[in-house]
Amino acid sequence: MPELPEVEVVRRGLERWVAGRTVTAVEVLHPRAVRRHAGGGADFAARLTGETFGVPRRRGKYLWLPLEERELSVLGHLGMSGQLLVQPEAAPDEKHLRIRVRFGDGAGTELRFVDQRTFGGLSLHETVPGSADGLPDVIAHIARDPLDPLFDETAYHLALRAKRTTVKRALLDQSLISGVGNIYADEALWRAKLHYERPTSTLTRPRSVELLGHARDVMNEALAVGGTSFDSLYVNVNGESGYFDRSLDAYGREDEPCRRCGTPMRRRPWMNRSSYFCPRCQRPSRVSS
Repeated sequence: MPELPEVEVVRRGLERWVAGRTVTAVEVLHPRAVRRHAGGGADFAARLTGETFGVPRRRGKYLWLPLEERELSVLGHLGMSGQLLVQPEAAPDEKHLRIRVRFGDGAGTELRFVDQRTFGGLSLHETVPGSADGLPDVIAHIARDPLDPLFDETAYHLALRAKRTTVKRALLDQSLISGVGNIYADEALWRAKLHYERPTSTLTRPRSVELLGHARDVMNEALAVGGTSFDSLYVNVNGESGYFDRSLDAYGREDEPCRRCGTPMRRRPWMNRSSYFCPRCQRPSRVSS
């Protein structure tokens, strides 16, 4: 599933190619693509037609297109394979095209939602009252992400210390910190030399700040090269893949030498996923440091 850098790449593309454009027609080609919209496909199309998109926004892995002069937003769920593409109107339809949004400005491009596995979708939602960034109400519980200027490091550290959990679980807890998924959690933990099962209660303030710094660094580096793409399912709005998979230090590197000490990297099953780590650099420990 796309994490913060991948979603931010898509958001920036939408800001360039979609913001300020007025919708003239919407085609919903698969009902699952709007299953999170309470009114169904016809209602989604009718309510969106005639509206103008504002500047796209993001919190963590969640992306939305606010509607100008309305307290509504189109929330995009990319799921495992969802793609928001800006395509020439004359371009052939993608095999898994689910929603088409047309504009009447003569630019010659349209917005397409393509989703092979149909886990993602688009839906209209009310804005949280008083929200400065137009946050959709259904994601009001999502915490700010570490690239957000308003992210509160002190509050995050106190929440970590108070929560009886382990450090990787905490990194993936979207109510504590958003945007970090399995890939970038493993990368940040490798950089911080922390084992994924380290109890959060043992983290000192300097260690938690250091870990946040590594999470920011690795996501900014991924963002600079378009994110991480392991297959053709994640692409930007122009259909291009990211290249950060070539720079990964931990994730996906089982049996390859640790870039720090040369010890073969290990993979362990973890919460129906995998954790990649160096058994020498990231030894299990319950001792505060």
